[in-house]
Parts: sequence; C-alpha cells; structure tokens
Amino acid sequence: MTKALDGVRVLDMTHVQSGPSATQILAWLGADVIKLEAPSGDITRRQLRDLPDVDSLYFTMLNGNKRSITLNTKTDEGKRIFLDLVKRSDVLVENFAPGALDRMGFTWEVLKEANPRLIYASIKGFGPGAYAHFKAYEVIAQAMGGSMSTTGFESGPPLATGAQIGDSGTGMHTVAGILAALYQRTSTGRGQRVEVAMQDAVLNLCRVKLRDQQRLAHGPLAEYPNESFGDEVPRSGNASGGGQPGWAVRTAPGGPNDYVYVIVQPAGWEPIARIIGRPELADDPEWATPEARLDKLDKMFALIEEWSATLPKWDVLAALNEHNIPCGPILSTREIIEDPTLNGNGIVTTVEHPQRGAYKTVGLPIRMSDSPADIDRSPLLGEHNTEVYQGELGLSADELAALKANGVI
Repeated sequence: MTKALDGVRVLDMTHVQSGPSATQILAWLGADVIKLEAPSGDITRRQLRDLPDVDSLYFTMLNGNKRSITLNTKTDEGKRIFLDLVKRSDVLVENFAPGALDRMGFTWEVLKEANPRLIYASIKGFGPGAYAHFKAYEVIAQAMGGSMSTTGFESGPPLATGAQIGDSGTGMHTVAGILAALYQRTSTGRGQRVEVAMQDAVLNLCRVKLRDQQRLAHGPLAEYPNESFGDEVPRSGNASGGGQPGWAVRTAPGGPNDYVYVIVQPAGWEPIARIIGRPELADDPEWATPEARLDKLDKMFALIEEWSATLPKWDVLAALNEHNIPCGPILSTREIIEDPTLNGNGIVTTVEHPQRGAYKTVGLPIRMSDSPADIDRSPLLGEHNTEVYQGELGLSADELAALKANGVI
C-alpha cells in the first residue's frame, strides 16, 4: 500500500529532539527522510546511553524510518554536495542556532535559487524580536510560553510538565506547516519558508490560560479551587480549570501513581453520591447543583477521595465507568510501556535494532485508513552514504573513498 507522502524527499539537518520529532512523523507518513549528519553524528547518539558504544534510546526513538548520510558542510566539496542534495529534495528541515545556515552561505535566497520548489522549514527557540537570540531548551520554552507559571500547586513553585511540549510539541506544529506548504505548492509550484518557534508552540498549547487571564478582569475564576486571586492566572494543582470540575483522587494502596482523575459533570453527581455512600447529597440543596458545589470543590473531591482511597485504581475506574462518569487512571511510564491495549494498537511498539536489539518506542499517533505507518528502526551513522552518494548522486566508488579520506563524509 502506498503512503501519504510517497515521493516526497526530506533533507533532515535537525538534531536533538524538536527537529527529529518532526521529520520522524514525516518519515512515518511515507516521506523519504535523509538525515544529514556531521561525520561525528547527531549528539544524541551518545547522550544518555544505557549501553556502551550503541546509539542511545534518545536517538533511536526520534529517528526511526530515516536514512543516514554524513557530510561536512564546512568544506567546499561538502557545500557543493549539499546543494546537489537540496536540488533533489522537496523539504529541508533544520533547527540550528539562528543564522547558522546563513553563515555557511545557505541563505533562503541561495536555497530558493537552487530549488524554487523547496520548502525550507526552520525551528528556533523564539520568533523575531527581543528573544530571537536566546538559547532555548525544552523547559526554557515551557517557562517562556506560559506553561510553567500555570503548572503546580497554589503554594508551590512553577513546575515543568513531563510532556515535551517545547520540543516535540514544536515538532508537531512544524509538521503542520510543512504539510500546508506542500499542499500550497501543488497550486503555486513554489516552495516557501516555514518557521516555528518553541515559545510560540508552547503558547499555542497554553491558550486556555490566556483565556483565563482575560477572564480575570471580570473577577475570580470560580472553576479554580484557589483561595485568592491576583492579577495573574494562578497555579491550580490538578484542577481542570474548565467548565466541568476535575481532580486526581487517591486510590489504594497509596503509591505515587495510585490516583484516578475524575470529572464531575452535572448529570454525574447523583450516581457519584450513591457510589461514595453519600446518596443524601444528591438532593441536598447545598450539593445538588453545579452552582452549589462551585465554592466547595475541594470538599467535594475530598468526599470522593474518602471512598476512592479504599479501593485499587482499576476498581475505582470500573465503578465510575459503569455510570459513564468521565475518569482515567494515572498511568505510570511502566504501566504505559506494558499496557496490552497500547501495545496491541501499535501506539507502543517494539522495534529491532542491529546493535541494541529490541526496544520499545511510540508509534505514529495519527491513524490513516489508506496510509498505515510502518515503524522501523533508526539508521546507523552514515549507513546510507553509498546508497545516496553513489546510487543517487552518481559518484564513483573512488570518489566516495576520496570524500571519506578527506573528511568530507
């Protein structure tokens, strides 16, 4: 079966996480992604290694389904070969420091002249302006995009989220931009620049907090359990902050992830009251309506927790689901990686690697009826040099050997 992006070639000059997460999605969707690495390789091949002299899980889990070539683009021969690759590519993706490719001589004008159909996608920490040259990492993007200031408990410090919304979140935004540019090219025949900043991507994912910032002008946010409000959206623990209140309640035996997150909809209060052994609260005017419960959300969830803390989380889940009450168990990373449902539907999948052996990774989180994803391993460093340079660029074996001897590849 053909893939959605069959025939699309991506020249991947990205490293670490934000860029590789984007190009891996494109590869899963069927694009031919050529990962162009310096002869020393993507730094994450060596970072956080759990096995000596083997590509790390950091690298393998973000670079599946790609081909790897090495090239020293600081050499004259390397620059020439790079432009040959650009001419044969549909998309170029990079996440170097601002201006890095420009300083190498590969400005947008140069690249566009070499290939007018090229889509040139760049991931940076920040957009134009005062922050443009700040160095960006995952948690810095969370800090400057509105996530950290609104994550945590009221009396505690700002917290980072475990979800990589700065890196992989930006990668997903970049995929959307690239796909839109590819689609527009079908009518215009022209490529274009696509630029995504990590701060902007995090901010987009935090837009409901900006909604609440503006609502504060009209008084306290009743859906939040906080005791007091200033002129900024506060941290509100595990509160949903939306139209339907929610909280994580403890379950037995009380381990670090023995919790179930429960949403209390208007229609759900009566069955919840019965389940927790307090049926009289279903008709009590002090509890019966969402408005009546709004100023005592902490007490409401404390009552639920008195019941839930006596049962294992899967029993709590079963009891609530029986009455269609929205809820979900807090799943640990171990539970997720071993979950039979997630493994069965391929979102957690096992991949074989020639050096590492079998490892688990996350599959494509998008299901397409006519373009199912095949989740393959990451490439070894320079594994496809001969295939690309000889087979596709037409270099001879002697020329390839000379490039290697001269440190070009």
